[in-house]
Amino acid sequence: MFDTLSDKQMIDVVSNNVIGRLGCHADGKTYVVPISYAYDGDYIYARTFDGMKLTMMRKNPHVCFQVDRMQNMADWESVIIWGTFEELTDEAGRTNGLKILLSRILPNISSKTVKLTPEWPFPTNDFNRIDGVVFRIHIKEMTGRCEKLDLDLYKR
Repeated sequence: MFDTLSDKQMIDVVSNNVIGRLGCHADGKTYVVPISYAYDGDYIYARTFDGMKLTMMRKNPHVCFQVDRMQNMADWESVIIWGTFEELTDEAGRTNGLKILLSRILPNISSKTVKLTPEWPFPTNDFNRIDGVVFRIHIKEMTGRCEKLDLDLYKR
């Protein structure tokens, strides 16, 4: 059975995940790529390095972001976010973004890109040592859908 997620359900899906898919578009090309992220209730925060997604978002800041929570093919939730890319270039904004990224709860086994510092999971006081570009997505719109397993179909 398909349904629409409530605001509370959408926030739960986005808050309790660390991997989403970022969609960006520029120069007639669309690019979708998985990224690790943090959500603070208002923005999606991420860190990246120079490459295609950053080049495209600088040209066209209108992005789409998607997060799934899947139990199986008949029991899933999916949230789509439309928003605007904002590169955090000033020291205060960048530091705040890094603090949000460092405070998220991550799985015990995580990729190198998620570990922002060599000391991870321990915090750092020197945010200038963390390489890369920190950005956030200003959320403009959020929608969510789900499918729940209809057990009545199997009662025969």
